[in-house]
Amino acid sequence: MIGRITGTLLGIEHQTALVDVGGVGYEIECPISTLCELPAVGQTVTLLTHFVVREDAQLLYGFLTHDDRESFRILIKISGVGPKLAIGVLSGLSGDELAAAVERDDVATLTRLPGVGKKTAERLVVELRGRMTSSGRSQSSNAASPVEEAVLGLIALGYKEAEARKAINALPKDPEATPESLIRSSLKQMLRTP
Repeated sequence: MIGRITGTLLGIEHQTALVDVGGVGYEIECPISTLCELPAVGQTVTLLTHFVVREDAQLLYGFLTHDDRESFRILIKISGVGPKLAIGVLSGLSGDELAAAVERDDVATLTRLPGVGKKTAERLVVELRGRMTSSGRSQSSNAASPVEEAVLGLIALGYKEAEARKAINALPKDPEATPESLIRSSLKQMLRTP
């Protein structure tokens, strides 16, 4: 499975980002919220991805945050919700906003999303209740948090995601921490630990 891609952003067309990785251009379909946060064409971009293999296609879906990718994965497990509809839902609502709408039984908000009728909205509320939570997620931005960026940095250095998260979570909480400072502190800690 392709879980993450880092490369040069070649362009955006419709809801698809074209990312060059070592001379291979990957077409990655993204929610509009993700596309709005991408760097300028020609810059390096990192996307967390979900790879879907169908009989007639192999598709990549991309997200800037772990939470948005998890929201997508939860959505596509619901009967009648495929990747296209899940991308549409996350284009209209962030993972936090979706979780809040579910907690409030807010069918009206969900029916304003493209492709979501009343029955689908009701099914989303029933099936997502208890599976999504807005607590602990960033309410301010769809961009990756310093912790998420630091995790990605450690993964790029060859560490597994689980050990990267464990090392960063073991650090003292510092609201002013930057991804770079978190990576440095985590590396010092991991190199000291036998």
